[in-house]
Amino acid sequence: MADFNLNILGCGSALPTTRHLATSQIIDLRDKLYMIDCGEGTQLQMRRMRIRFNRLNHIFISHLHGDHCFGLPGLLSTLGLLGRTASITIHAVKEIEKYMQPVLDVFCKGIPFEVKFNYIDPNQHTLIMEDRSVCVYTIPLKHRIPTCGFLFEEKPKEPHIIREMVDFYKIPVKQLKNIKQGQDYITNEGEIVLNNRLTFPANPPKKYAYCSDTAFYPAIIPFIENVDLLYHEATFGEDEILRAKATFHSTATQAAEIALRAKAKRLVIGHYSARYEDLDVLKQEADRIFPDTILGMEGLVIPV
Repeated sequence: MADFNLNILGCGSALPTTRHLATSQIIDLRDKLYMIDCGEGTQLQMRRMRIRFNRLNHIFISHLHGDHCFGLPGLLSTLGLLGRTASITIHAVKEIEKYMQPVLDVFCKGIPFEVKFNYIDPNQHTLIMEDRSVCVYTIPLKHRIPTCGFLFEEKPKEPHIIREMVDFYKIPVKQLKNIKQGQDYITNEGEIVLNNRLTFPANPPKKYAYCSDTAFYPAIIPFIENVDLLYHEATFGEDEILRAKATFHSTATQAAEIALRAKAKRLVIGHYSARYEDLDVLKQEADRIFPDTILGMEGLVIPV
C-alpha cells in the first residue's frame, strides 16, 4: 500500500509531442486515488503504470485549457465500460459543465454512475474537499484564464500502539481505539498508565502542492510554505523568458526561486515546452537555485 505517492502521467505542455503526454497526475494516498488534471492520453498512461481505475473518486481540474482536460470524456466513458457504479466528483470552475454536459449527453449516455461537479473559485485559497485522509485547498495562480493549483494536506495519523506494553498490561482489544485517540489506561488495580508509555507518534503529516499553469507569482508562497513536495511548471528556460511572460508561464529558474522562497523540501518541474528536446538545460537552471531539482517524467512515482 502506498503511503503518499505522486504518480506523473503526463508533463508536457499544450503542443503534443512523441516525448511527453499532456498534463495529468495521480496522488495515491493509502490506496485512495486523486487525479489532478486529465490531458489526452491519461487513461492509457494509467494502464501503463498499472493504476487501478476503480480507486479513483475525485478529479481536480486546474483550468480549462485542453491539455489539462481533453482526456476527461474518454476516461469517464472507460469507467462506464468497466461497470463503475460509484459516483465520481470533478472539482473545477463552473464552466466545466458547459464543456462536459454535452459530451456526457452524447458519448456517455447511460453510464451507470453519477458525474458530480463541485464548482471552485480559482481566485480564492479555500478548502474544496475533505475526507478521512486529506484536505484539498485551491491555490490561486496567474495565467491567461482563471486557474488554480491544489494543496493536498494529509491529515494526522493516529499514534502507533507499542505492542509489548499492551501485552505487559494485558490491555483488552476494545480499549486500543481509546488509547490511539490519546486516552490513558487504568488497570484493574487502579494504576494509571500514561498514554505516552503505550504509544509512539506516527510520522508527521505530509503536504504536496501542485502549481501549473502560472506565471512567476510570489503571491502563492504563503499557501505553499514548507511543503514536502512542490510541483511547479517550468515551461521555458531563461532563453525564452520574454515568451514565458507573454504567455503567463514560468521558467525553470523562476520555479526554483518559488521553491526556495517557500522553503519547500523538494521541487519537481514539468509542463515542458515542445521546443526542448533536451531537458538538461531546464534542470541545470533550476539546480543553480534549488539543488537536486527533480525532472518530472511520465511514469515517475515520487514518495511525498
